[in-house]
Amino acid sequence: MAAKKANAAFMKPLTPSEELAAIVGSKALPRTQVVKKLWEYIKKNKLQDAKNKRNINADENLKKVFGGKKTVSMFEMTKLVSRHLS
Repeated sequence: MAAKKANAAFMKPLTPSEELAAIVGSKALPRTQVVKKLWEYIKKNKLQDAKNKRNINADENLKKVFGGKKTVSMFEMTKLVSRHLS
């Protein structure tokens, strides 16, 4: 039963901040969709580091979401993006 509850929370639509909305759009989305759209953006703009695929090289839009950092790891990205969802 607890697993379903966690899953429901995971699927709850969250509203992106203005900075994140510039990348994923402004309508409320579940966290899973936000991450999916983020990856589409990263791949489309070739922001994945060529040498270390676990790193993302931020462009101007992503820098705003990543707290001004130029490069973040995939794991760090999830944490930073969470701050932009409410």
